[in-house]
Amino acid sequence: MSTISYDESSRSWLIGLASSSYAFCVSDEGSLRHLHWGAPLGSGTVAALTRDCEGPALQRTRDLAWSKDAPDEYVGWGGMRYDEPTLKVTYADGDRGLDLSVAGHRIAEEDGAALLEIDLVDGDRLAVTLHYRAAHGFDVLERWATIRNTGVEEVDVRLAASASWWLPAYDGPWRLRYEHGGWGMEHRLGDVMLATPGKFTLESRRGMTGHQHTPWFTLDRDGAATEETGEVWSGQVAWSGSWKIVAERTAADRMHVAGGWNDFDLSYRLAVGQETALPVFAGLHTADGLGGASRAWHDWTRARVLPSIEVSESAPPRLRDAGPWRPVLYNSWEATAFDVTEEGQRALAERAAGIGVELFVVDDGWFPGRPSATGGLGDWRPDPQKFPNGLEPLIDRVHELGMGFGLWVEPEMVSRDSDLFRAHPDWAYRMGGREPVERRHQLMLNLARPDVADWVLETVDGLLARYDISFLKWDANRNIADAGWAGSDNPERLWVEHTRSLYRILDALRAAHPSVLIEGCAGGGARVDLGILGHVHQVSSSDNTEPSMRWDIHDGYSQAFPPGTTGTWVSDWPHYGLERPLPLAQRFHVAMAGALGVGGDLTRWSEEDLAEAAAHIERYKEIRPVVQGGRMHRHGEAWELVAADDSEVVVIAFWRDRPIGNHRPPVRLTGVDATARYRDDTSGTSYDGSLLREVGLTLPGADGFGFGSALLRLIKED
Repeated sequence: MSTISYDESSRSWLIGLASSSYAFCVSDEGSLRHLHWGAPLGSGTVAALTRDCEGPALQRTRDLAWSKDAPDEYVGWGGMRYDEPTLKVTYADGDRGLDLSVAGHRIAEEDGAALLEIDLVDGDRLAVTLHYRAAHGFDVLERWATIRNTGVEEVDVRLAASASWWLPAYDGPWRLRYEHGGWGMEHRLGDVMLATPGKFTLESRRGMTGHQHTPWFTLDRDGAATEETGEVWSGQVAWSGSWKIVAERTAADRMHVAGGWNDFDLSYRLAVGQETALPVFAGLHTADGLGGASRAWHDWTRARVLPSIEVSESAPPRLRDAGPWRPVLYNSWEATAFDVTEEGQRALAERAAGIGVELFVVDDGWFPGRPSATGGLGDWRPDPQKFPNGLEPLIDRVHELGMGFGLWVEPEMVSRDSDLFRAHPDWAYRMGGREPVERRHQLMLNLARPDVADWVLETVDGLLARYDISFLKWDANRNIADAGWAGSDNPERLWVEHTRSLYRILDALRAAHPSVLIEGCAGGGARVDLGILGHVHQVSSSDNTEPSMRWDIHDGYSQAFPPGTTGTWVSDWPHYGLERPLPLAQRFHVAMAGALGVGGDLTRWSEEDLAEAAAHIERYKEIRPVVQGGRMHRHGEAWELVAADDSEVVVIAFWRDRPIGNHRPPVRLTGVDATARYRDDTSGTSYDGSLLREVGLTLPGADGFGFGSALLRLIKED
């Protein structure tokens, strides 16, 4: 059980999580002073820590730095404060300074978690409530803030971070790990050593999360943490719009990380009495290394963030068979692109059913004005030339084949060549009289406008109400540009309100159609974060399906997010991103490390390929609960996935060329029970758990040259 306690004598709070503690107190100045984030502490220890809050070391730091450089929980900009703040506002009289003091607190129990709320005030003009939520059984601490205008005039919020995380005092270097990349190369891991005072900033100014960075980080001392050992501190901002994380080593040689909304071009005005809640900035501490941090994120995300998967009793049989897991899908994009016809989709559906697919998805090109990417977005109705009798005949055939039916949409976008744009050209983002910039021949709708958001919800809800749709692929193939809002006296709000509208629409659709699965996609992985994962059932982490590159993308994605939450396709060769003719088995093995999908042109596959694909899909269905719900241990070229009930272990491996004579060592499985025995369900070979841990498992084919892969299922014997 997570616990939150308050000690009146020391004016301190202690938050106890599954295997860590977080503590802070009220300083002599009235601010909230951070004390501890790390290994478990007893309540008496916290009281002792508060005696050092205003000690000589802090005073010496102030003298040297000429600043108020203290580890405060929430830093209002103003006075002698020069490190990265968490809040900056402008009052109507021009005052821009903040002096936040504690006004009260509340401890409560809420939805399986302990909750602490602390009220800070800046006189009678502004109130800030800090929220701390600790779900029972986890080490993730959620933090966010609510800002409320308590004065008599408007307040302009210019910078609003959700939280600032302070690391333990340490005079050595900190290693910051983060993700970087671009389209087709998302989730690449990078690191930087922060050994001297300065800042390192990760951000998106794009109006969505972005391919370039993920709002996630880890920090460890000296870069000494390994996959399985060492203390690690990690954080994630749960926001799918423009975000910012600043890791700063202060002049006082203290390390802290502030994050939340990006303050670039931000002006969020609060009317008298109005309040706004900032996104969650979640953090965790573990002593179990980088892999331990990943597993902690995975467990908490599955339990506390992801929407549940509901299966209707009237769903096609294969979707019912998939149960609470993400179904194996086929997507028609790679086979047909925009050349979508009822006859062509029917032929693909029949082939997909033959290999065991559970969900058939029609991608882009099903609506009018869409022979290419140049038109049609916004006119979300079946093209009468491609579907003369509407979508119903195709949907009926898909259902006859036992599969669910899915559809691709891109509701935030509009083409100039569309009925929607001709009727509402003002709905697209535009900066004054400038011509808006197109990307992929499309513009972006101003979803911050209530009338636009209402239209999007009504349109997509109408599709789901009319057609028997089991899956919606929600795409977004460009970022916000020309960030103008004609008629608004606070156009900068759009950076926030666009994302909030998106969340509200997705939530309304799920409430109205609970058995429809929604995949979030944005040109592949441009909208991957804890925020969107709270509103969709899975995401696309990349458009790139080439196995060797996709394995690296998997590795980065899995640092922060459960591997079974991203759709992964088996593609044909040649195909963009798929540069070499790797065997079908290798393509399937890599795709089976996520939520399996198939994207090739099945009408061109040989009977041998179709038979092999059917065998791989059947195999995936056997291991799916472990891939999508198990505990993950990374071993470089191999993943070890342990069932939630410890009943089995799945090993998926992909390797690249090695020099002649350089053999791959056995994979030492760190998640197995050393006292148990495990049986390979294919070969029948039995292994002692201690041997698997200490000596390792030799993967079949690992001594060959060239690229290779393996997939093994080890059943724990009674």
